[in-house]
Amino acid sequence: MPPKKPETVAKALGLRPDFLWGVSTSAFQVEGATKEDGRGPSIWDTRCRLEGGVWGGVNADTACDHYHRWPEDIALMKEIGVSAYRFSLAWPRLLPRGRGAVNPAGLDFYDRLIDGLLEAGIQPWACLYHWDLPQALDDLGGWTNRDSAGWFADFAVLAAKRYGDRVKHWATFNEFSVFTLFGYAIDWAAPGVTDKSAHMRAVHHVNLAHGAGVDILRDHVPGASIGAIHNRQIVRPEGGLEENKAAAELLNAHWNLVFADPQHLGHYPAIVLDQMEPHVKAGDMAAICRPTDWIGLNHYGPIYAKVNPDLTWGYGWGEPPQSANHPEVGWPIFPEVFKEELLELTRRYKMPIYVTENGCGGGAGSDEPDETGEVKDTHRIAYFREYTKAMRDAVAEGADLRGYFVWSLLDCFEWGSGYGPRFGLLHVDFPTGKRTLKNSGKWYRGLITGQHGGE
Repeated sequence: MPPKKPETVAKALGLRPDFLWGVSTSAFQVEGATKEDGRGPSIWDTRCRLEGGVWGGVNADTACDHYHRWPEDIALMKEIGVSAYRFSLAWPRLLPRGRGAVNPAGLDFYDRLIDGLLEAGIQPWACLYHWDLPQALDDLGGWTNRDSAGWFADFAVLAAKRYGDRVKHWATFNEFSVFTLFGYAIDWAAPGVTDKSAHMRAVHHVNLAHGAGVDILRDHVPGASIGAIHNRQIVRPEGGLEENKAAAELLNAHWNLVFADPQHLGHYPAIVLDQMEPHVKAGDMAAICRPTDWIGLNHYGPIYAKVNPDLTWGYGWGEPPQSANHPEVGWPIFPEVFKEELLELTRRYKMPIYVTENGCGGGAGSDEPDETGEVKDTHRIAYFREYTKAMRDAVAEGADLRGYFVWSLLDCFEWGSGYGPRFGLLHVDFPTGKRTLKNSGKWYRGLITGQHGGE
């Protein structure tokens, strides 16, 4: 059966005629080639070499070898049928020391990638920052240094001038709260600082960098469509216990509000004002709250918070109720919360939304090829079936949703979890780099082409 027209598929699913289907990756997680062609070290290269920094003691020196295998990966995207690819630009590949001397080989790599995507009829969606701060800038204080907003602005100018003639969809940052909270308050990510003041300084300086990036992209990219990508998860007290409610309220502010509120509403949430005000100077909020075209949502499920006096802010991650286990997926999933987040984003910020990450990294099924070479990841298909239905239900109730990007195109380096969880539509045999399209990738192709109605 030939594929149906995209607008016909969208109509059948209750979506906009121009609804966009895509896949996402990030530079550090897939590229490899960390020591090739003049790339400088990032804070994650450093963390990979710290004892206990990454599960299994692994690194991303090779990762998926996307740096060399990008033509194959583009061909596989085309086979799946996606119309957009969200990737990030590696700051230390373009500016090995974070500022100053430019690396021509790094610039050339993204020229090849972007041109290859356009030739294949796939829209390039570029994210400026996906956690790979150059180590040389971290040595100067990283995001705790107010100068970091200016360093980021210079990086943004370089990227916009070089690629803005071909790349029209841009995100400033990916998942602000993850790399700030886990990097500066809870030691789960680079650079591994645990200090309240450092955390709040990093939050404010990243917000300033975002605002500067928006203005630069607007000035240097004709016809730019600009947004930022937020991880949002409803925060619930573990067990519904009264003793965990204050922990959930503060975590909700740090996780869901301290970036999106100032960027779109022009102010920080009241619960953090005492900690934020020492770092806010005259004109800062206006510099942060800049007009954008869309908001990106990365969502997997809710967070359960509990009191933990041993951690920086007195809260920690709790456990979801086991009653939420999905019989096919094998672990708790909450598609109704996904629907709720899409509706809440539309109500709170009144912005068009793109789901820039959604996916499944574990479960009862297998992510390994069987004896015939087939990857029967039925758990992931069950997850996508439930979440894309919830997405369509949200649209039916008024969510202004414009597109959906699966995390991820490839099994890849998953930060502190190393190569343990596999999220890809493509299985990667890491020793050889061989790609195999999983059954979930075939299911996604069927959804995009109208071969099934999401069932």
